[in-house]
Amino acid sequence: MQDTQKKQVLLVGNPNVGKSTVFNTLCNKKQKTGNYAGVTVASHSGNYTYKNEDVEVIDLPGSYSIYPSSEDEAIFSKFLIDEQKNYAGVIYILEALSLKRGLLLFQQIQDLGIPMILVVNQIDQAERRGIIIDIQKFSEALNIKIIQTNAKEQIGINEIKEAVLNNEFVKTDKVSFETPTEHKDFLHKFASHKGIKNEYKAWMSLSLGSDLGRIESIVEQMNEPDSKSLVPKRLQVQETVRRYQNVDKILADVISKKPQFKELLTEKLDKVLVHKFWGYVVFMFILLIIFQSVFFLAEYPMNWIDDFFAWLSAFTTEHLPEGPVNSLISNGIIPGLGGIIVFAPQIGILLYFLYLLEDSGYMARVIFLMDRFLRPFGLNGKSIVPLVSGTACAIPAVISTRNIENVKERLLTILVTPFMTCSARLPVYSIIIGLIISDGTFLGIKYKALVLMGMYLLGFLVALFSASILKRFIKSKGKTYLVMDLPTYKKPLFGYDFKMVLGKVWDFITGAGKIIFIVSIIIWFLSYFGPKQKPNEVVATNVELDHSYLAKMGKAIEPVIEPLGYDWKMGVGIITSFVAREVFVGTMSTLYSLDDDAPEMKVIDKMRHDVKPNGEKVFNFATGISVLLFYAFAMQCVSTLAVVYRETKSWKWTGFQVVMMTGLAYFVSMLVYQILK
Repeated sequence: MQDTQKKQVLLVGNPNVGKSTVFNTLCNKKQKTGNYAGVTVASHSGNYTYKNEDVEVIDLPGSYSIYPSSEDEAIFSKFLIDEQKNYAGVIYILEALSLKRGLLLFQQIQDLGIPMILVVNQIDQAERRGIIIDIQKFSEALNIKIIQTNAKEQIGINEIKEAVLNNEFVKTDKVSFETPTEHKDFLHKFASHKGIKNEYKAWMSLSLGSDLGRIESIVEQMNEPDSKSLVPKRLQVQETVRRYQNVDKILADVISKKPQFKELLTEKLDKVLVHKFWGYVVFMFILLIIFQSVFFLAEYPMNWIDDFFAWLSAFTTEHLPEGPVNSLISNGIIPGLGGIIVFAPQIGILLYFLYLLEDSGYMARVIFLMDRFLRPFGLNGKSIVPLVSGTACAIPAVISTRNIENVKERLLTILVTPFMTCSARLPVYSIIIGLIISDGTFLGIKYKALVLMGMYLLGFLVALFSASILKRFIKSKGKTYLVMDLPTYKKPLFGYDFKMVLGKVWDFITGAGKIIFIVSIIIWFLSYFGPKQKPNEVVATNVELDHSYLAKMGKAIEPVIEPLGYDWKMGVGIITSFVAREVFVGTMSTLYSLDDDAPEMKVIDKMRHDVKPNGEKVFNFATGISVLLFYAFAMQCVSTLAVVYRETKSWKWTGFQVVMMTGLAYFVSMLVYQILK
């Protein structure tokens, strides 16, 4: 039996060329794909084995040029150059509809002397537009073998594996970029001084500005007459112009277009979807459909899950021996886990719709549409990617800000993204909306769906309002402009997106479940035991909930939360949810399951009928709105805080974010409760 050989290759290309889809197909991974730029913002790795060869594929962030303009492009450039000795070559993905744009980076990598395999993806999209590419001529012009693929249909994937196996990576000695005449002499002297053999690598070193500190002294030694021309940005512009002139000559010979080709569906749809008025109307309508579905489609599976955990709790109560273990499992752990798992269908439906929108190409239109809307608030169109991603989870959303070039706009986006309603807030919103909003409809749309959509819009509006204030205190070194290609609309991968959603929901259940499991045990312990009531007792066991240690602790903080309309139980829920917002629901489920007054009632019914000592409902309208607003604004996620610090590398901004959001949550919740009560 042959030993398995190991090889490392890089997957490289512009954003939105199908790179992540190729990666997923090669490695059988479930990396998120989206039909817009900025999905991959850090390198991902996967493995596949083909004919006794183990290949590690590293998917680098998409980039338009070797010169980085944002954090994710910096990751790309550094890895590509610094790790050159460790990988066998580069699989370069070129989109058939954007050959000119993609060939700039291709030629830069080729001129660095890095071995490559060229893959032209989405040939079918070009053919639908009447674009004919002469692959034979194209291959000869670039001096490289070309593999044609349609990654979504898994066409051409085996050809890529075969090419990697046979080491068909091409390294060319011919440089496509000719150094401008005015810089030739200096470049040769500079390359000799630095010991750089590759002429383009010397040019790139100058253009990046990494050797700028040494250039001035070298200029003096060589009496370079025109030192002002050695400005990095100017050198980059010179190179880009010359490369595109070369690319135009190549493409003129290899691309032809069918005459009188009819207008495609993409052009027809874009007349509406990116319209300065109707574009926003359509976007709001799509959001309304999504939130209606979150309640309507999830109703039955949520009831099934709720009934299952109620049955399981009753089963363990009946069949386990009476005592602390019975109480812990039946009244603590099972209700706590059930209280959070019941919301998995809603989270899954929301994520599935978002994935379909991303996969189809519509999210790219939202970025374009929102650019003009976000500019006055100190953000740009690319900020909408983290903001929309924040509706799933703030952690990857904050990381995705690496795609934003401007430092100020990136920091602003990081600071305001946690205001967006994430999936962890959805269980809190759902249970509170279920308690205080009726089942009525308006024009066929449920009141609950309208309120839920209102909470999402509120988070977005507060994020914009905060950004408009913060932009006055954060300095910027210049303006930025959104430059992007709108991709063609594509049929979403319904099955693949469904698998992605199942994985994300499972991650949510297991991630939140671990926390809820621990919190449920702690809450049960503190509620099962209480201070000694008799002289010979150390502690009292199986006490009434109001006489437990938990009640004592909760009532100690009651004066602080009472102005917001909360009792001690909600106070305990808020404290535990600082670990993660969804823990609030698990905590409340556990607390109300420990109430022995009505063991046959569901948790939500117990919450609905719970009253304060004065006879007032605990979860009345005023209190419910207060809770919704508190969770809309409060920064209650330790993991998000850790990511914010990692991305900003600043305790000042991380601390400011916590104080700002939590202070705003407390003040607004108190104000609204006092007005509505």
